[in-house]
Amino acid sequence: MRAALLQLTSSDDPLDNLRITSELVQNAATDGAELIVTPEVTNCVSNSRTHQRSVLHHQLDDPTLAGLQNDAARLGVWVLIGSLALKADPPEERFLNRSFLIAPDGSIAAHYDKLHMFDVQVTETETYKESAGFKPGDRAVTVGTPFGIIGMTICYDVRFAYLYRTLAQAGSAILTVPAAFSPATGPMHWEQLLRARAIETGCFVLAPAQGGAHSAVRGRARTTHGHSLAISPWGEVLLDAGMQSGVHLVDLDLSDVAKARQKIPSLQHDREFTGPS
Repeated sequence: MRAALLQLTSSDDPLDNLRITSELVQNAATDGAELIVTPEVTNCVSNSRTHQRSVLHHQLDDPTLAGLQNDAARLGVWVLIGSLALKADPPEERFLNRSFLIAPDGSIAAHYDKLHMFDVQVTETETYKESAGFKPGDRAVTVGTPFGIIGMTICYDVRFAYLYRTLAQAGSAILTVPAAFSPATGPMHWEQLLRARAIETGCFVLAPAQGGAHSAVRGRARTTHGHSLAISPWGEVLLDAGMQSGVHLVDLDLSDVAKARQKIPSLQHDREFTGPS
């Protein structure tokens, strides 16, 4: 199966981001990709809640979702929208950070709301409080495809190994980790965490990322780590996009999942235990 990881440097202009993303989806399909995956907050990278309120939409009228659904149907491909920032239904005032898997007929096969909120102070000058602006999800999601079962996650989720073990034990062969990873933690943690999640589960890991300096009309501009990665079930780095925006192709042999799990069947070796007290 050929997958395409789209690395973006999305701005805070959703319509311009859709134009760029749609063009890359077209290019990926032309290059033979059957599954095309985009990063976290594909539609809008912004730290300004005021700006987000002025440009974001509810799911039913979101132009990025509708546009990429049309692209998937027109091209006959699967599209994993890493996530969209969306308005929630009242009385919830926070936004949603929601990932979508779009089937080749343009329908929504599944969606997943980011479980773990990025509430951290990574440096003296770089602090995030994602839970102040986004409502966390409360359920894990897997979805069947012709390639195998996909387990859906987003960015900061990657630090919570139990989620990935749960997804793998529910049958996932591919784990998606779209991200807009911090450049303060990325060099030390991004690749290492993704390889660990692949090794622990015997899954392919596809992690399309935002990368570079993001232009912003309002609010503080952001910079993200980039380095979209594809990892094999044995923990090998199959693709590292560096800081290069665009389409990055990788061919996956899904039989490698069974081979890795046969060598180390750790998903079958859980034991109950007590303590610590």
